[in-house]
Parts: sequence; C-alpha cells; structure tokens
Amino acid sequence: MAQVLRLGVLPAGYLSPKAARAVREVLRKRAHVVRQHTAHVLSVQNIMARHTGLRCSVKHIHACTKHDLEGVLPEANQVLAVTSRLALLDCLSPQSKTLEQAVTTYLQHPPAYEQLVTVDGIGTIVAQTIGLATGAMSRFPTVGNSAAYGRCVKRTKISNGTRTGQGNVKNGHPSLEWAYTEAAQCASRFNPTGPRLYQRKHATSHLRVARKAVAPTRSRACSDSMRDLVPFEVHTAFG
Repeated sequence: MAQVLRLGVLPAGYLSPKAARAVREVLRKRAHVVRQHTAHVLSVQNIMARHTGLRCSVKHIHACTKHDLEGVLPEANQVLAVTSRLALLDCLSPQSKTLEQAVTTYLQHPPAYEQLVTVDGIGTIVAQTIGLATGAMSRFPTVGNSAAYGRCVKRTKISNGTRTGQGNVKNGHPSLEWAYTEAAQCASRFNPTGPRLYQRKHATSHLRVARKAVAPTRSRACSDSMRDLVPFEVHTAFG
C-alpha cells in the first residue's frame, strides 16, 4: 500500500460532513419504511385479487375496515391476514411522515438543491437523496464519473486494458441508483421527451431495462445542474 500511495494511484474515499451523515441516516430509514409499506400494500392487493378478482387502489386499502373485508372475503382467516397487514400500514404511514418532516427540518439545503428540483421527475425526497449521496461535485472529474457513481453506466471489469467480466454490480452508490431510477420512472410518465426514449427501449427490451435507459439522462442533467448551479434544460438530458 505504501508503494501504491507513492505512485499516487491509491483510491481516496469520501466522507460526508458530520451533520449531513446524521440526516442521511434518517433519510435511509425513511426509504426502508416506505419499502415495507409498499410490500404490505402489494400483499393486500394480491390477496384481494386472488380471492375476489378485484384490484384495489392504495387509497381504497387504507379506507378498508374489518366489516368491509368480511363482506368481500369468504374465509375468516383471509380477513385476519388482511387486517394484520392493515394494522401494520397504519403504523408505517405516520412514521414515514415523521421521518420526512425531520429531514426537512434539520437538512441544510445547499444551492445545488434548488437546481435539482427543476429536473423533470425529481421531487423533494429524491432531490434530498441525490444531494446527500453525491456530496461535493468537485470530486468527480467528468459527468461520466458522476454517472458511474450512481450506477447509471454499463458495469465492466477491466484489468490492464482487457475486459474480464460484467458482474461489477456493487460498484457505485445504491441510494443514487434508486433516486435516478425513480426520477426516470416519473420522467417517462410526465415529461414530453422522456416517454419517447422509454417507449423505444421498452418495445425491444424488458420494463426495467427501459427504465434504466432513461436513468443516465437524469444523472447527466443532475450533474450539470449541481456543478454549474443552473436550472434543468431538456437538451442537456436528451441532447
């Protein structure tokens, strides 16, 4: 390691400021709570679809009572399975909102945050996640390095200029991968330019592949906005 340090090729790590690390833990816990909430909602929807053929929305699930379920589900054990999930949902929803309020209260938004929220498909939570996970943009020499850190480029293993594999899936930041994929999903639905790229990829590949194809455009736009402190422009993302 001393020899590698002498040659100047020892990779350096990055530590976020101490105050930002504390808020980041709260934001990660909020993401964990939301994933649990989604898992329980999908479980209730699957039970209702299997036994009744009905597709329930999230709003309808939260409004369901035990009396409503007894009139729809034929077995008492099925009612118990759904009501247990609903009880967990009632606990998770307030916790998610409490964590969101804590992040909004204690997070000191840098100037780059104001530019992030101008990017199509990025809201408050996604912008906070990108800002905390990315850190200082000066540590990325190019936009490509920033995209690679967010797992938005093709992953390959290269040794001495020769490709040795493609399974380097853990290289990069998982929170950034989620944030850019979430932004790509929203952009493919509401942005007038994003759906064309998404639909073209989805016509020849899987849904997740098409979504990941739009994610690098979000990463490129966010990197330029955070580095130059300029609002989002469509041609920056799609050329």
